[in-house]
Amino acid sequence: MKIAVLIPCYNEEHSIEQVVRDFRAALPEAAIHVYDNNSRDRTVDLARAAGAIVRSEPQQGKGNVVRRMFSDIEADVYVMVDGDATYHAPSAPRMVARLVDESLDMVVGTRLHSEEEGAFRAGHQLGNRMLTGFVAWLFGDRFQDMLSGYRVFSRRFVKSFPAMSKGFETETELVVHALSLSMPVAEIETPYFARPEGSVSKLNTYRDGWRILMTILALLKRERPLALFGAIFALLALLALILAEPVVATYLQTGQVPRLPTALLATGIMILAFLSLTAGVVLDTVTHGRREIKRLHYLGHRAPGAP
Repeated sequence: MKIAVLIPCYNEEHSIEQVVRDFRAALPEAAIHVYDNNSRDRTVDLARAAGAIVRSEPQQGKGNVVRRMFSDIEADVYVMVDGDATYHAPSAPRMVARLVDESLDMVVGTRLHSEEEGAFRAGHQLGNRMLTGFVAWLFGDRFQDMLSGYRVFSRRFVKSFPAMSKGFETETELVVHALSLSMPVAEIETPYFARPEGSVSKLNTYRDGWRILMTILALLKRERPLALFGAIFALLALLALILAEPVVATYLQTGQVPRLPTALLATGIMILAFLSLTAGVVLDTVTHGRREIKRLHYLGHRAPGAP
């Protein structure tokens, strides 16, 4: 079984050597791949000196790096981890074993237990819980730490993943991909550490949180259009009925429609409501066909541990 460790990196000279060294010790049979994303420090030199296979992705953003890694690397099992030395390398064999033994497609290393004070900041924890809860409500409640950067994948997950995101929202896309195809997944609680001294987080709490929220809504339109446009239909129809109620009441009493502008407005809004519902039905049919194609492509690869 061929295992590949994938490490996306941007300006991680303070931690990349430790990450490569720790994962080589934890998974001595694995190939360690570091993908540099236009680092301006010594990340590339230090990663190569530590024994990693170093490649680069010129398009800025973690999502672009993930897309390139998944395209380039051929393996049976993929371990993806950030290059900031905050994740627990000795947990990797347990995560790989869980994936293979249970024929899973993704195992997420959750950060619910932090080994060091301040490693998982309160603002990030709150945002993570809110976004994870939102995805659970829309797509299914199967994850507690949706935004973890520590994951193990099967080959069939990686090679069926479309990878459309550009930045940190790629973790959201990974989760929704698993949920939309009803893949077998699991979570394992792993220790989480603070960054080494001198290392700086690339995550902007508010900007990236907003981008993740917009990605969730975009994925809702793409994966569950009938739910989205059906909700818009319900809101518009309710508004139209509220506007029409006094007009209808007056007509029933007097046989006249003195509020013609209101009547026209209510009629227009109701037409928009049914147009939204029609769009939802049509797009849902398209989405169903796309999901069937993705499912067939997913089934074209064998499960982890299968002969």
